[in-house]
Amino acid sequence: MSEFDNVTAPPPAPTGTAPADQRTMALVAHILGIFTWFIGPLIIWMINKDDSSKSFVTDQAKEALNFQITITIAMLISFVLMIVIIGGLLAPLVGILNLVFCIIAAVKANNGEAYRYPFTLRLIK
Repeated sequence: MSEFDNVTAPPPAPTGTAPADQRTMALVAHILGIFTWFIGPLIIWMINKDDSSKSFVTDQAKEALNFQITITIAMLISFVLMIVIIGGLLAPLVGILNLVFCIIAAVKANNGEAYRYPFTLRLIK
């Protein structure tokens, strides 16, 4: 079995309830994706990835990072497709989807629920 056989299946979410400070950091990771694309979630993930007591923050920052990498790839494709006009329609759609999914993820993370973005390339494992 190859490591690429099950690429689209999201990893399991952490179980249990997350403390308030971890929920806030997870919320910040998702919201920063709107304003800084992948830089904000990357910084939060890098700071917390080695601390096993912050598994919720690490999981949600990694999920936000993967989603922002996917959004970045989609925007690059949209800009290339602007040559044939379809990119002009696709780029705003990708931006709106980014905004909507980041807000949904932030609300879920603030409630202590692990959120999995749809259509995400999970490059960081």
